[in-house]
Amino acid sequence: MNKDLLSVKDINVQDIELLFQMASEFKQRRKRGEKIIHFLDGKSLGLLFEKPSTRTRISFEIAVRELGGNSLFLQSEQMQMKRGETLADAAKIFSLYLDALAVRTYKHDNLLELAKNASVPVINALSDFSHPCQALSDMFTVKEKMGKLEGVKLTYIGAGNNVCNSLIYGAAKTGINLIVASPKGYEPKSGILKDAKKTNSKCKIEITNNPTKAVKNTDIIYTDVWVSMGEEKEKEVRTDAFKNFQVNEKLVKSAKKGVLVMHCLPAHRGEEITSKVLDGPNSIVLEQAENKLHVQKAILVLLLGK
Repeated sequence: MNKDLLSVKDINVQDIELLFQMASEFKQRRKRGEKIIHFLDGKSLGLLFEKPSTRTRISFEIAVRELGGNSLFLQSEQMQMKRGETLADAAKIFSLYLDALAVRTYKHDNLLELAKNASVPVINALSDFSHPCQALSDMFTVKEKMGKLEGVKLTYIGAGNNVCNSLIYGAAKTGINLIVASPKGYEPKSGILKDAKKTNSKCKIEITNNPTKAVKNTDIIYTDVWVSMGEEKEKEVRTDAFKNFQVNEKLVKSAKKGVLVMHCLPAHRGEEITSKVLDGPNSIVLEQAENKLHVQKAILVLLLGK
């Protein structure tokens, strides 16, 4: 792997395959109650978070602990960066104390600045542009359920946000057939599609404004919140724009029988997805959430492990 993991586009197919092999082994060993080798013995991971987090924070902290390392939660509002210390200076200081840094931030440019100036690996734990740990664990879940990635039809219903961007790059890398259904004006940026196709010119990525058409014969329906963190002022406008893009029982019935339903969580029940679907027999959201722990272990071992 490269020094840093800032986007799915930073990781090659061979490393993705290795990550999934390792994640599967970690998952099986945990289920059998077997001790995991302390690949991170003596290593420390800093978690620099500007945004709230449940699954990402917990999974990283448990992952490091089970691998024999330590984690330190760093709230940005309590750091000197809030008082004018530059990101470049902070990155150099973090590198003196820590073995790696996971960053959850608003601006992707901040992440790039930290990675540029840090001598230790920097992991994107979410930015406005990308959420690679989420997408990698999602793809691992798809492979677990479908037995493969290439040729699997996945329909993402929602805004062209950080999760969507990461799934686009992931689809281009692995051969997933991806359809993105978004309201007009909320589609993924064309530059991201062009960039992803540089990875694989034969990848099948389609953009549509019709969610019912998008789910026809799909293997997986994936959705995300309509209003992401930092977009709260747009809630009323976005809710109106997305009102016909809810993942509900009617939409699920429009897909193939046995279609799987995914959501990166947290879910706003009654908005982008109904409780009947989220808690229903097609839903694999809890397995999806669990797999973040195992994929993040694999990421940490590839970046830091002995």
